[in-house]
Formats: sequence, C-alpha cells, structure tokens
Amino acid sequence: MYPEDLKYSREHEWARVAGATMRIGITSYAQEALGDIVYVSLPEVGEPVRAGEPFGEVESTKSVSDVYAPASGEVVARNEALDGSPELLNSDPYGDGWLIEVAVSDPSTLDELLDAAAYKEHVKGS
Repeated sequence: MYPEDLKYSREHEWARVAGATMRIGITSYAQEALGDIVYVSLPEVGEPVRAGEPFGEVESTKSVSDVYAPASGEVVARNEALDGSPELLNSDPYGDGWLIEVAVSDPSTLDELLDAAAYKEHVKGS
C-alpha cells in the first residue's frame, strides 16, 4: 500500500529521493481522506520551499488542505498535468499524480522522514 522506496512525512506527503533532488506527492491515505480532488495549487519553478511549511494546496469536493514540504530547497519542476487533470492525485498518487520536484538544500533533513513501515504505523494511529 505504501511503496518501500519512498520516505514519508507525518503530514501525509511522500518523497522519492534521487541524488540531491526529491519528487513530492501526497500518499494514498491522504487522497482517500480528501475524496475527489478538483484543484491543485503549486509553487512556480525557482520558488523556495521550507521543511514543515505549506508549499501548495489540494482542493477536493470535501475541503481544502495544505501540502507540506518534507525538506527545504528550491522547486525545479512542477507537474503541469495537474492543471488540467487534478484527479491524477486520486488515480495515481505515487506515479503521474506527483506534485513538485525540489533540489534539496540540506539532505540530512531527509533522515527525519519515515520509512514505509513507520508511516504505516503512523497512519494506524491517526
């Protein structure tokens, strides 16, 4: 249910780390809790993000939720496909439904993220 190759935040974001960059999305748990996603607001390429702070919003038929950065850095890519197809967050949260890619400024902060087993336990307690 939660891919083993990802890191997870307590706010229900995932991070796929590749060298000094990470791709960020929301977990299957988060998209299920939100319901049908109808709009996504993301930062532009070049904007900074700070660990633990919101960088965008996901709007569903139920609510609007902030999306938090798992680590600090600079946005190097954003998923433009979400502008016309926000439902990708529901249908493929770990693939085509990614949000942004960030050049991580301090890779040591990634050590604070949860692995799949720890995230699964975190979700059970939610």
